[in-house]
Formats: sequence, structure tokens, C-alpha cells
Amino acid sequence: MRLEAMAITMPEVADHPNRTSFEGVLTVVDEASTRPPSGARGHRVILTREAARTALPSLLGMAVDYAPKWDGHDARAKCGIITEADVLGNQLRVSGYLFGRDFPDVMQQLRRSDADHMGMSYELADAHVADMRAEVWTLTRATFTGAAILLREKAAYRNTSFRLAASRCRSSSPQRERAGARLAARSGWRFEKQSFGQTQTRKES
Repeated sequence: MRLEAMAITMPEVADHPNRTSFEGVLTVVDEASTRPPSGARGHRVILTREAARTALPSLLGMAVDYAPKWDGHDARAKCGIITEADVLGNQLRVSGYLFGRDFPDVMQQLRRSDADHMGMSYELADAHVADMRAEVWTLTRATFTGAAILLREKAAYRNTSFRLAASRCRSSSPQRERAGARLAARSGWRFEKQSFGQTQTRKES
């Protein structure tokens, strides 16, 4: 089993009142999505392993957001941060912290929800599609700009997951590399039409 991992080493603060740990499966690699992601113009997509591995640094330090009905994305409702990302098998796993003190209503809803019903969805920019004429788009390059917590049934990939976890602070190991996070304010997707040398842009609503 192949593992690619990156993490931001966080200082350990015992019982931090605003740091609630989470972990989840953000997406799967080398498999077509169950349904078209938002912004993909009705196409199901495949995120390649190489694209996911290369994009891991862009995921660190990005925010997680939520919509009130847990059915989509709201990039302005940022309730946490991703501090670690791993590609393990065909899963892109993430972990980090929710701002529990700042979002008591979110914490209450998540604690009441069945963890088996919760999932995640990624947010991308600069996504390169191998062939935009294909029925299923293959993403060979992308930059992660964030992620959303939502009901698994509403996610583009049904095999995602999200759950609150016991507080922990992970440090680097031979398998984990430290990486700085470059914060980004982009939203939506930008697709490069390689075959015609054109760039098309679409923003998520």
C-alpha cells in the first residue's frame, strides 16, 4: 500500500477551547465521482493519484466550510482548518481542527449527527482536464482551495467521510513531510482546454 503524506506540525496545547479535532476522507483518486461536482459542467470527474499527490501542499492550511443544511459549499462559512493530508490507497484523507468555541451550533449538530451520514467535498482552482470532450473528465492537475463538510449523500463522491476525533497533535515522521500553507482566496474552477490552447473560466455560484 502506497502512502503519500504531508502535515503542518502544530504546537500542542492541552485542552485548547477552540480546537476540536476532525478526520475524514475528502475524496478518492483514480475513480470516477458518483455525480458531477459543482462547477464541472455536468461531467463526472476522475482525480488522478498523481494530481492529488502533487496538490497535497496546496491543501494544507485551507479551510473547511459548511452550509446550514449540510447540502453544499459556502466558502464564506469557514469553520476549521486542514493540517494534514494523506493519500492512502485510493483515499485522500485529511485531518485538522474545527473552531469549536467559535461555532458551537456546528459542533452541536455534528455531535448529534450519525458519523456514517457525513462526508466531504473538495474545492478546486486551476484544474486541468485531459480531454474536455470526454464524458468523464480526468483531472491531471489542480490546486485545492478548501473543502466542505456535508451529508455524504450530497457529496460528489459517496465514499467520503467526516467525523470528530479525539484531540491529537501529530508531528512529522519519516512518512510525513512538513509543509507551509499558502493561503488562497480563489473559488470555483478554471479549466485549461489543452487541445485548443484556450482557457475557459467558470466561478461557482
